[in-house]
Amino acid sequence: MAGYFFKKLLYGLLIYYSVATIVFFIFSFSFPSPDELATGQRSDEKTKEAIKKEFGLDKPIKTQYLYYINDVSFVSVYKDLKEINVSKIQLISLGGNKIVLKIPYLRRSFQTGKQVNTIIKEAFTGTLILAVSSILLATIAGVFLGCLAAVKKDTWVDRLILFISTTGISLPSFFVAIILAWLLGFVLSKYTGLNMTGNYNDLDPFRGEIFVLKNLILPTLALGIRPLSIFSQLTRASVLDVLPRDYIRTAKAKGLSKTKIVTKHVLRNSLIPVVTSISGWFASLLTGTFFVEFIFNWKGLGKITVDALDNSDLPLVMGAVIVVALIFVFVNIAVDILYSILDPRVTLE
Repeated sequence: MAGYFFKKLLYGLLIYYSVATIVFFIFSFSFPSPDELATGQRSDEKTKEAIKKEFGLDKPIKTQYLYYINDVSFVSVYKDLKEINVSKIQLISLGGNKIVLKIPYLRRSFQTGKQVNTIIKEAFTGTLILAVSSILLATIAGVFLGCLAAVKKDTWVDRLILFISTTGISLPSFFVAIILAWLLGFVLSKYTGLNMTGNYNDLDPFRGEIFVLKNLILPTLALGIRPLSIFSQLTRASVLDVLPRDYIRTAKAKGLSKTKIVTKHVLRNSLIPVVTSISGWFASLLTGTFFVEFIFNWKGLGKITVDALDNSDLPLVMGAVIVVALIFVFVNIAVDILYSILDPRVTLE
């Protein structure tokens, strides 16, 4: 077990630093000069020089890369700990240098001057709420419909569910978002009470910040339809594969009800491929809600990344990509652990 996690950790770190390296060089050479982005149209040469020095933009590209990797690393070396404003633990001090254990320091936004860590932390709450609500909707409805289609195989119920799920798979999330926003948030808003755009929170003059549930409905539906459709088809196929097995026939011979057989025996042994899809989709929803968030003006990781690209805010774009890489590494390890819980035959080796 320990050996497995060590291997996974090394693999995850390799992916993480590879992504960080690719991101650094792509954005360093693809965007306009980073020092111009950082200093903007300022005419004061002293101000420009100070900003270049702060971001290390007065150094050769090789030195800038080493500074960047040091900043985004979990173990870093600094002369002055005031250089970074993130959670950290000093490990040892070597001469004038201090080695610290910390979360990745993603630097400051060119546009606002705020810490990128702070900006992403604030926005990630909205993305997390949206991703969790979408994956819950997709999982509960998808597994239920998949089981129903399998139990009612070759009936009109099965054919209807297959038709709906096939249609759902073929529809891109951003297209569904546009249709839902226009139809339910504009044309029929008088009857639905839903808005075309909105965030999960709002300011009430008497109660302060409040949670606005209705603003969550449309983006959740837009993001949840495709995974729901996929989960239903995967569940149907898995259940149909398990139903003919000997232990299911034994359960039927014992006189157990169909509901009990499905919930107690069939589902547990059918969920492995579904869990694979759920985990992948959850990671995608956490990191790939860009266009849906933009359409609904939902303040999340996707929305701030699109805005950062529009404003050429290099540190914020790079920070968002780094966070995406971390999420995928974490989810990959978590899924393997979940496999071993759901199916004892799956060993962590």
